[in-house]
This record gives sequence, structure tokens and C-alpha cells, in this order.
Amino acid sequence: MSDLKTTLQAGLQSLQLALDARQVDLLLDYLGLLQKWNKVYNLTAVRDPAEMMTHHLLDSLAAIRPLLQQVGERPVKLLDVGSGGGLPGVVIAIACPQIDVTCVDTVAKKAAFIQQAAATLKLPNLRGLHARVESLNALSGQGFDVVCSRAFASLVDFTNWSSGALNEGGVWMAMKGKHPGDELATLAAEAPAVDVFHVEQLHVPGLDAERCIVWMRPGPAAMA
Repeated sequence: MSDLKTTLQAGLQSLQLALDARQVDLLLDYLGLLQKWNKVYNLTAVRDPAEMMTHHLLDSLAAIRPLLQQVGERPVKLLDVGSGGGLPGVVIAIACPQIDVTCVDTVAKKAAFIQQAAATLKLPNLRGLHARVESLNALSGQGFDVVCSRAFASLVDFTNWSSGALNEGGVWMAMKGKHPGDELATLAAEAPAVDVFHVEQLHVPGLDAERCIVWMRPGPAAMA
């Protein structure tokens, strides 16, 4: 565990994230939960703890500063779609206690894991929800200021399925690998009402792979 903590602390420094000692411990405890429950629930294909640290925790932490640049320090509601084992939702909940995080998944055992993690880690700003994202509707009080996903679906499907859950003035945050040029072209053709306002390159410490965030919001046509 000491090696993992060293890797995490070096990664946080590289990402310029000033988390306190409790948050660091919570991230390591979450990694432990992910390992433990993964044996039964098959939450992730990654099994090695060191690989989990770079491919999951640090990969998710790389999105924290860009997220805070978008929303500032104000309290916001965030929906993590197709959250699986809670990535990036649980990591966001730990790093940003002012953000209210709901992790939604169609697989009941994955939503149950999030609920267990929230209870074990004592995170009042985290909840797991077993539902289809299409069933969530901002008009009935189930709206979110940020709707995010990580390697979940195509940009067209992601925005289409979750559009009802987005509050007025809200944004989509799609975490991707390499720059998704083909997906962006398809989105422009099939969903012209979605405005892509920023594609942000990410650097993940210890991970030699391309990562980016596609930031989107409903355009004027969607709000007409």
C-alpha cells in the first residue's frame, strides 16, 4: 500500500491537485474496496492494484481540475452515466466534497457497490442509482448541472440518452481516449443541436496513452 500511496501522491503533485491527507486515504480505501468487490462483482477488467492506480484513479483525477474550471467552487449536482465501479464518480465525490455525485448504472450490483462505497467511506455527497439514464428527467427534479461519462458510449448516444437529465445551463463532460474525430463528425451530422465548445487534452501521470475530455452543451436549436 505504501507504493500505491507514493504513486498517488506523486500523481496528485503532477496534476497540481492539493488534496488533504483524509482525501488521499479515502482514495486508497476506495481502491481497496474496488479490488475486494471486483472478485465477486467483476467491476473492472483491470486486476492489478498498480494498474488500477494509473488506469482508474489517476485517469479519473486528471479530470478534476478541468471540471472545477468549468463549475468553479459552487455546489453542483453531477451525474456519472454508466459508472460501473464508480469511475470517475467516486473519485470526484472524494476530491470535490462540494459536488453532489450520483452514479447511475443499469446493472444493479454495480449501483449497489456505489452505495456500499458511499457508506463505507462516509461520503454523504455520493449515491448509487440503479436505473436507465433515459428515465431521469430534469423537469421532475432529477436534473443535473454536469452529466459525465468515461468510455461509456458514442457522443451521439451519450448526449441523446442523457439529454433529459441535464439542467438548464448544464454541460456534458465525456472522457475519451484519443481525440474522437470520427465521433465528433457524426455528432455534428446527427445531433446538430449539441454544441461542442471545448475538446481538452489530458495528461495522466504514469499512463502512456492519449486522453481527452469533450465538453458539450445544448445549442440554441435544442433550447428553441
